[in-house]
Amino acid sequence: MTQYRVSRAEVLRYLGYAGQVVDASLDDRIDGAIARCIAASNPGFTYRIFPVDITPDGVQLVGTTLVLSGADILAHLAGARECAVMTATAGLGNERELRRLSLLNGLDGMLFDAASSALAEAVADACNAQVVAEARGRGLYAKWRYSPGYGDLSLSLQPDIIRVLAADKRLGITVTDSNLLIPAKSVTAFVGLFDTPQDDKRTCANCGFAPYCELKQKGTPCYR
Repeated sequence: MTQYRVSRAEVLRYLGYAGQVVDASLDDRIDGAIARCIAASNPGFTYRIFPVDITPDGVQLVGTTLVLSGADILAHLAGARECAVMTATAGLGNERELRRLSLLNGLDGMLFDAASSALAEAVADACNAQVVAEARGRGLYAKWRYSPGYGDLSLSLQPDIIRVLAADKRLGITVTDSNLLIPAKSVTAFVGLFDTPQDDKRTCANCGFAPYCELKQKGTPCYR
């Protein structure tokens, strides 16, 4: 079972930290929120990879109903051979605890919320690392992930993403009428796969996937 790392620096970033002094009492409460988040959550992820076809309507993921419309995603996936569709979540246990704490204590709820956001991002990084490793095993190179809501890529894709990945059954993720995900600490994204390395200036030293990366462990970085 993957041990996800909740970065304290990421928690502080989600709290809006900008160099302020954090006193010992708040310091302890942040550590407590991280520990509680890890204990209450049941994180997981899933993904699938599809060939892409550029159509007048956008980027069609062949074999699915997903058509990615908009100039930004078209530019992002220009030249891609395939595209991975992924989702990651902190889980329903996290959602329940977040709601409970938010009602009981505002500060504890806020700290737990920030820790949960950091956890969801860590799970997404672990999923992304697996996509990258699979791509390299097939001679392809991955670009950075792109989520609905970025640029002009519509959130209306969320229901189809969840359906294509069967994420409701596998991970308990559902979509509201306004295309928000439940659990709230969930991520969906697209990762383009290309024949040539992509210039995203990534190294193992600055890569968020590093803690979960099979390629790093083998000494075969993905950007070469």
